[in-house]
Amino acid sequence: MSRLTTSQIALAALLGLGLPLAALQAQGIERSVSPANASAYVVSPANGATVKGPAVTVVFGLKGMGIAPAGLKFDNAGHHHLLVDTDLPADLGVPMPATDKVLHFGKGQTETTLQLKPGKHTLQLVLGDHIHVPFNPLVASEKITITVTE
Repeated sequence: MSRLTTSQIALAALLGLGLPLAALQAQGIERSVSPANASAYVVSPANGATVKGPAVTVVFGLKGMGIAPAGLKFDNAGHHHLLVDTDLPADLGVPMPATDKVLHFGKGQTETTLQLKPGKHTLQLVLGDHIHVPFNPLVASEKITITVTE
């Protein structure tokens, strides 16, 4: 099997071809390097906050790096992924999955409004490179917990 080039993977991601993660793992994707001082954080809501739902606005923060849309490779730049009520993926060497719990912001968005049911929820940001692979070292926020009320 021939190895996919970074350009081929980026093109597939940009076109939404949905290459299977197992196939990408077999290709040996090299993780993009992040600066040592880079950090992601949730600006709002604050950890431990109680917020009125169901619409909850989440504002993303990033320090030491820039934002770039998915599919476009720039040094020290990537795009956000928001993990809702889930943990970091076990394998950080492959593109972040797109699920109802791992939300992609590949257009370079820096905030979103979620529809959350009443109760406790966790939120965590992960910065991905041009092909949705988390940076090395990992640029992720602390996992925060919020309580949503009606």
